[in-house]
Amino acid sequence: MRNKLFALLAGLSIAGTGCAAEGAKAQPKTAAKEIQVTVTSDGFQPAEIKTKAGEPLRLVITRKTDRTCAKEVVIKDLGVNQALPLNEAVAIEITPKKSGQLRYACSMDMITGVIVVE
Repeated sequence: MRNKLFALLAGLSIAGTGCAAEGAKAQPKTAAKEIQVTVTSDGFQPAEIKTKAGEPLRLVITRKTDRTCAKEVVIKDLGVNQALPLNEAVAIEITPKKSGQLRYACSMDMITGVIVVE
């Protein structure tokens, strides 16, 4: 009888550990909304991007021309300053925290765009 009780308690302990481990798993990460942005002789396209506060956003920026000063992208409010090599996609992941507008620009602040955060 004592061995059966011990086996039962051991089995409950193992089952309980499994449930606790199951409950400790991280929640699935929300997939980022991906926006393709190109840099052409006309500037950033699209020049306006809409998103929601708290929503992860992945900007995939590809510079298609060498006749531009937009060889970098700067999002000053988020501390982003990323080089844009010619014909190479560059991914920038951000999660805007509050509604409003986030301006993005070339390093000379001549070619611009805006992220509208609702």
